Amino acid sequence: MYKNKITQALLLGAGLAVAATSTTSIAADVPAGTKLAKVQELVRGNGTEVATIDPHKSQGVPESHVIRDLLEGLVNQDADGNTIPGVAKSWETSDNKTFTFHLRDDAKWSNGDPVTAGDFVYSFQRAVDPATASPYSWYMEYTKMVNAKDIIAGKKDKSELGVKALDDKTLVVELETAVPYFVMMTGHTTMKPVHQATVEKFGDQWTKPENFVGNGAFKVNNWVVNERLEMVRNTNYWDNDKTVLNKVTFLPIENQVAEMNRFLSGEIHFTSTLPTEHFKRLKKEHADSVSVEGSLCTYYYSFNTKKEPFNDVRVRKAISYAIDRDIVSGAILGQGQKPAYFLTPEITANFDPEMAAYGELSQKERNAEAARLLEEAGYGKSNPLEFTLLYNTNENHKKIAVALGSMWKKTLGLKVTLENQEWKTYLDSKDQGDFEVARAGWCGDYNEASSFLTLMVSANTTGGQHWGNAEYDALIDKALKSTSEEERKAIYLEAEKMMADDMPIAPIYQYVRSRLLSPQVGGFPAENAEEKIFSKDLYIKAQ
Repeated sequence: MYKNKITQALLLGAGLAVAATSTTSIAADVPAGTKLAKVQELVRGNGTEVATIDPHKSQGVPESHVIRDLLEGLVNQDADGNTIPGVAKSWETSDNKTFTFHLRDDAKWSNGDPVTAGDFVYSFQRAVDPATASPYSWYMEYTKMVNAKDIIAGKKDKSELGVKALDDKTLVVELETAVPYFVMMTGHTTMKPVHQATVEKFGDQWTKPENFVGNGAFKVNNWVVNERLEMVRNTNYWDNDKTVLNKVTFLPIENQVAEMNRFLSGEIHFTSTLPTEHFKRLKKEHADSVSVEGSLCTYYYSFNTKKEPFNDVRVRKAISYAIDRDIVSGAILGQGQKPAYFLTPEITANFDPEMAAYGELSQKERNAEAARLLEEAGYGKSNPLEFTLLYNTNENHKKIAVALGSMWKKTLGLKVTLENQEWKTYLDSKDQGDFEVARAGWCGDYNEASSFLTLMVSANTTGGQHWGNAEYDALIDKALKSTSEEERKAIYLEAEKMMADDMPIAPIYQYVRSRLLSPQVGGFPAENAEEKIFSKDLYIKAQ
């Protein structure tokens, strides 16, 4: 079911000829006969306190959930993950290198200013400007926009970026090479616009509720750090008449049990996740509230290959091989997660992975090979390998870390010290390379294998990758320049094999999205593989 819908989204994203000409409403579609609750105020768990709501300075999933409601890019997604019009009512391209976007006449900022093509020129330039220090500037480079790479490297001025406004409502983007899924990429958080006058007036303080100006369906009303972030409808939003919710509140609850209890007491409409140890009970006692869906994400452990002994592939392989992925996905999690032996999830559009050689072995065989490799690298009972495993504060991450620490000790005699940090500190530690082994996860920024595989190139340290493999870099560069889908597929498989051979990361499992979701919530995008939830599409049904 996913494959067909995702392929449809990918084809739309390719955008040959006229990709979208519809100006039909993309807001909440309430079925006829639905009785709505009198109070349309949604409360949702968001897992942690967001580090920022500046789209050009964010890099996490919790931030994207919030920014998606506050700012609208050129395109959005519908409940099935299809690319649909956002600020751009239509677009066209004849060669997948030059894209022309036509903006809505009625698109406005929350202060009433019109949203113009110039706003996107400013915002795209801001995202690549080294002065912004965007952690996702690499993403702009991978759109292949003309001069993006040189601007990010400080070799050219941001004004030379391949984007221009023909007039207030016509935006033209020039790419250095054909990218058939470019339109899809413009839906990412980093490509959302910001209000130039507000940013220039308030600097880093522009995101404060009293200063914030956005163009999304909602605007910031109240933000109490580590407690709640409240939004109310942006009455200047072009499709405000179709929005049903009047208020949305994000709660930064890191403890899954606490979040579960608040849901069960009726305080939250849906959670960010749920505690694994309560899954079976919840499935039995609250079946109508347990939601489990496929997800375009992979959970893995990252090795800092710049630090000894993790610059030794034998050590990396030994640690990875000794992870019993069946126990993690089946016994510890047990919600439908799949053991992972490659980075790119099987749910990814137009991607048919080949099982890595070590994935074909039994766990007993993998353990034996792990012991052999570790001994060859100079470690054993008289000289046990010791390292620190970093993870962000989260009970599920802790459970997995504890279980794997036990596996490694039993199988290989390893001594593992667990270290947890709150989200923002954890991100900084990984970005700066201040770790040995770290828990990580990656969700596709768009539905194509390159969204995962570009994560591992040398220039990309988002997510704390510090591999630095020139051969891999060249391989991915070749894929991104290819206009042949079949050639790209072959290269993607080769890239995955290269990772399995060099093991810069240890893939552990492919995610599912499991959460508690109130039956009262209507319009929830259960079939959206990227979990792009737009509050403007949701509504609360009467009990």
